Amino acid sequence: MYSQKVIDHFMNPRNKGKLKDYDAVGKVGNPVCGDVMYIYIKVKDNRIEDIGWETMGCAAAIATSSMITELAKGKTLEEAEKITKKDIADALDGLPPIKMHCSNLAADGLKKAIENYKNGVKK
Repeated sequence: MYSQKVIDHFMNPRNKGKLKDYDAVGKVGNPVCGDVMYIYIKVKDNRIEDIGWETMGCAAAIATSSMITELAKGKTLEEAEKITKKDIADALDGLPPIKMHCSNLAADGLKKAIENYKNGVKK
């Protein structure tokens, strides 16, 4: 059902946890499945210098949280805003159709964090 990359990111999540000194956070959720995701960013010189996450959800939600951090870290805010749900799913070698909403959350969470950063909203 899940690719080896999804399983790897679920079992060995990258960049997990709330950053101690973050600049903004994006909180998103899916009321249907109950998944909730927080994406924390630290920005320096218009780049995502550090990124972390906290997710309450299924294996796919954990894996997409982990993968979005790998895709976004080091990118400019403009580059990071362009990361799509398809980019996340492709980087994980695909997700089952019923789990694609998880990649929507990860992409939306990052976009929300960037939006909050640009608007000066830390929480």
